[in-house]
Amino acid sequence: MDLMYAAIAVPCLVLALTHWGYGFLNWAWLRPKKLEKCLREQGFGGSPYRLFLGDQQESGVMIKDALSRPIGLKDDVKQRVIPHVLNTMKNHGKNSFMWLGRIPRVHITEPELIRDVLTKYNKFHKNHHALDPRTKYLLAGVGSLEGEPWAKRRRILNSAFHFEKLKLMLPAFYLSALDMVNRWEKVISAEGSATMEIHHDLETLSGDVISRTLFGSSYEENRVIFELMKELIVLTTQVMQSVYIPGWRFMPTKRNKKMKNIDKEVRVLITDIINKKMKTASEGENRCKNFLEIILESNLNKIHENKSNSSVIGLDEIIGECKLFYFAGQDTTSTLLTWTMILLSRYPEWQALAREEVLQVFGNNKRDYDGINRLKTTTMILYEVLRLYPPVFELTKVVHEDTKLGKLSLPAGVHVMLPTILLHHDPKIWGDDVNEFKPERFSQGILKATKSQGSFFPFSLGPRMCIGQNFAMLQAKMALALILPRFSFELSPSYVHAPYTLLTIKPQHGAHLILHKL
Repeated sequence: MDLMYAAIAVPCLVLALTHWGYGFLNWAWLRPKKLEKCLREQGFGGSPYRLFLGDQQESGVMIKDALSRPIGLKDDVKQRVIPHVLNTMKNHGKNSFMWLGRIPRVHITEPELIRDVLTKYNKFHKNHHALDPRTKYLLAGVGSLEGEPWAKRRRILNSAFHFEKLKLMLPAFYLSALDMVNRWEKVISAEGSATMEIHHDLETLSGDVISRTLFGSSYEENRVIFELMKELIVLTTQVMQSVYIPGWRFMPTKRNKKMKNIDKEVRVLITDIINKKMKTASEGENRCKNFLEIILESNLNKIHENKSNSSVIGLDEIIGECKLFYFAGQDTTSTLLTWTMILLSRYPEWQALAREEVLQVFGNNKRDYDGINRLKTTTMILYEVLRLYPPVFELTKVVHEDTKLGKLSLPAGVHVMLPTILLHHDPKIWGDDVNEFKPERFSQGILKATKSQGSFFPFSLGPRMCIGQNFAMLQAKMALALILPRFSFELSPSYVHAPYTLLTIKPQHGAHLILHKL
């Protein structure tokens, strides 16, 4: 009997091991080589596939070297932000690819093709976790969903950012910006001018706006969450730049434990906020006044309508949305305002024009929604800042199924990288003065300036365009409408020009300006 069982068990075990072995071989080697062959047959160039490693180690060395020294104010920012991509294109041409572990990432640089990628969201997915599941700790919420789940969530969130809701948020924008400029005035009141590092203050400003408008609290109440999220951004960036080894996320490394602990702590803090909001919602108070309450009200309505549980947003999903807006909402606006003040310091003539416009529109009157929307020069300036220093320097999508893109045939599983900063700095699109700060490019709007819809996309394009775009622009305009009449500013001798990427493009050594009270 034992021999009979052995006669059956051994072949089954051999068959199972053979099946597992072939599956692993296909995953680790055969599939990547097949994708590489497909891309090379279509004229793409890149380094040969190496088991697991990809190009990330070499890329990391190039990035580290670029960040080791600052650049001049007139130097090409691309060389510091994406040296690895530029090196690949130099060696293999614009039609090139890089290896992210075992996955090839194709560079798409034609505006028409970029537009197609961003509008055909059902074919090109925004899968943040395809390379390393540890990114889920930060990159959660609506941005990580696809298909119908994404569409349902987006409809709910759209209502929170409708322009009528934004108009109601304006007083909170005003109060947060007023608090900041009042602090600045106290610092420089005695001497009339002072050297200040403004990036930290602008992060606090945007954090306060997020807290007030989206969660009905203040920055001080949520300071711990913001600090934890900033730490998580650093760790997630490190993870995305390193070679991912399957199963490594389960190892009790210092980084893994830190990411898990931060996630756990943030969840506890956000859950406490949610529970407080649910209590006030059940008491019928302050309903539908901020982002979190809109989600909770939507859930209550669905429950009352006897909708299925699948249509209700669960606690984990609500926490994911909160985390997304805590870091994305703060990061995008604070970096936009920082680079705006740096560039206006370099170009005082544009600073004067923006100040004159604010005084003409508002004088001593209250900053209101209609007036903010009449700030044409300020809008031109913000667009030009977004062109030169886009918050996100590149977008990456995953090819969901075998897809035609122009003349290309992209197999499922390949990543496509849309290098925002390359398109925004392309002299063929913008002219030989592409690296100069010239807001007049946008005097007749974005379409006239860009010539092509896929050449300017600081907030992405198409159905998956950043849901907070209008929120960020309105907040930035409000801040400038309060800063410009009270202060003039110039670069401090201690300012070091060192743009670098920490998910968004930031000043590596801060933004030191000299503020003069007007």
